[in-house]
Amino acid sequence: MTGITRRILLAGAIALAVTPAAKAADPLKEIRIDWATYNPVSMVLKQKGLLEKEFAKEGITVTWVQSAGSNKALEFLNAGSIDFGSTAGSAALVARINGNPIKSIYVYSRPEWTALVTSKDSKIAGVADLKGKRVAVTRGTDPHIFLVRALLGAGLTEKDITPVLLQHADGKTALIRGDVDAWPASIR
Repeated sequence: MTGITRRILLAGAIALAVTPAAKAADPLKEIRIDWATYNPVSMVLKQKGLLEKEFAKEGITVTWVQSAGSNKALEFLNAGSIDFGSTAGSAALVARINGNPIKSIYVYSRPEWTALVTSKDSKIAGVADLKGKRVAVTRGTDPHIFLVRALLGAGLTEKDITPVLLQHADGKTALIRGDVDAWPASIR
């Protein structure tokens, strides 16, 4: 295994050791983990079956659950439908501030993965041109924070645009259909 994968497994094992489920009388049989297109590490782990191979030695199965965004991963964690979730750093921070009982065990961020996307025939040439426009956004995610900061940099606030609250994939679809004028997106 690569160094990063060992670190992730070690962090996961440590987190499991301190969770109530790990202290229960019954041995651990399953680990439920989210995967998301915004999290390349989860996609590689899932595709290569690295966690399945490692935990099979202990008789533990790995179940992957797809999440459509940081907010969905946090919902799954709070509902108890996953044991480990991946979110944008800002989403985890906001969730923790709001009292969600989550524990961050690994943080990796690449802010340049976010871009403000418009259609190819758009007249929007800069952030200031978003004034009065409809912008698809998933509230509480890194692309949302990116949008807010970009607006502030152009002398605008969210009150100057019409936010259209959608999940990431739905934002892309809305932009393609012409339902929104722009979409802050995680691009990979």
